[in-house]
Amino acid sequence: MKISNEVKTLLECLSEPAILLSQNYQIFAANAAYRHHYHYGKEDLLEHHYCYEVSHHYKVPCDQAGESCPLKATLETKQPQHVLHLHHTPHGESHVNIQILPIYNDKDEIIYLLEIMRCTKIASTQAQRQGLVGRSQVFNRMLALVSRVAPAETSVLLLGESGTGKELVAQAIHAASNRAQGHFIPVDCSGLSESLFESEMFGHEKGAFTGAHTRKQGLVEAAQGGTLFLDEVGDIPLSLQVKLLRLLETGIYRRVGSVEPQQADFRVICATHRHLKKMVSIGEFRQDLYYRISTFPILLPALRERRDDLPLLIESQLQRISPKRHLSMHPQALKMLQRFEFNGNVRELRNILERASLLADGNLILPEHLHEECMDKECIDLVEKTEPKPVLPVVMPLREVERQYLQWVVQYFKGDNKTLAKKLGVSERTLYRKWRTLKG
Repeated sequence: MKISNEVKTLLECLSEPAILLSQNYQIFAANAAYRHHYHYGKEDLLEHHYCYEVSHHYKVPCDQAGESCPLKATLETKQPQHVLHLHHTPHGESHVNIQILPIYNDKDEIIYLLEIMRCTKIASTQAQRQGLVGRSQVFNRMLALVSRVAPAETSVLLLGESGTGKELVAQAIHAASNRAQGHFIPVDCSGLSESLFESEMFGHEKGAFTGAHTRKQGLVEAAQGGTLFLDEVGDIPLSLQVKLLRLLETGIYRRVGSVEPQQADFRVICATHRHLKKMVSIGEFRQDLYYRISTFPILLPALRERRDDLPLLIESQLQRISPKRHLSMHPQALKMLQRFEFNGNVRELRNILERASLLADGNLILPEHLHEECMDKECIDLVEKTEPKPVLPVVMPLREVERQYLQWVVQYFKGDNKTLAKKLGVSERTLYRKWRTLKG
């Protein structure tokens, strides 16, 4: 189908990558931003291509490849659609927010579909030293909700097990919001006692009570124009919940020792590992406060639900733990972690990797560097029965190979030093000298 120059001109007015599609997914026209994003220099190179070929490298439409297809949904509902997909680019995969808009003729028939793509910076599909990383389906579903709510002023409630990264998600929402220039103020609600709540949250005037030698800024004031993150909001005592509710409902507070009302201006994001609905039903959490903070709940997946992301998370954590070392995982060590339950989620993963990085003298984390709890019986048997290998699967100086091998054999050989020296073909004195060098 021939596309008019007027339509092409309108397409070029869009700064984001955009294409005009037929009902069978064929690309009719693409703007310069799209051609640049996918490295198609000329528009005629896109003729006869399909959107799923370029962005996903699929041979069939997205819905036939196990993904949601916004184009199909628009054709069925005749409504615009928004989804978050992983797109292939010359620089690797990236998270992209897709918007599909139907274009009608004068007979109210859909003749084109306009697809606009906006790359999100909320998360990455590549290992990095900070921020959210992931590419699994459950992670992407969570990320789609984060992308949708971030630009709004809506209250967000982050739910999930301890260690799933709720504060990291809250920071991502703040960074992608209209309040990104303001401060992100985290509040540990489990540490707020009744006697300190008002002073910590609202601040106090000089002389308000014994020990108040100067005026103190409260956390609410510190979050002015930004985001207030209430972590473990389920731990707030009932007696304090009414004060928090009043703040959220009215936006008014008073410093301790002052009668002058202050106007609060912040967005609230709450997080908890507790089952708040159950707490409401048994009277441990106020129902009115629950409805005030849970406008937009987001459930963060546990690490065991996103095992596809484990190699990426491990690489990212190793970069954060030891940025100056180029640490990597031995395939068998990775296999052991992929079997582990991770009840403590990403926080537990970091704990395991930090310990392993201290035990690893070289740049390779081996199975024996992992904590014993990471090993099931099969893994323990495998490590114990593995024959010593004098050559490790990386290129390194021979002295380093000898040192790592000696460290391994000393740890796992069950006999005495005399027998070990004989098996190694050295004297017991030489073994002792090398062993002392290893310890030094």
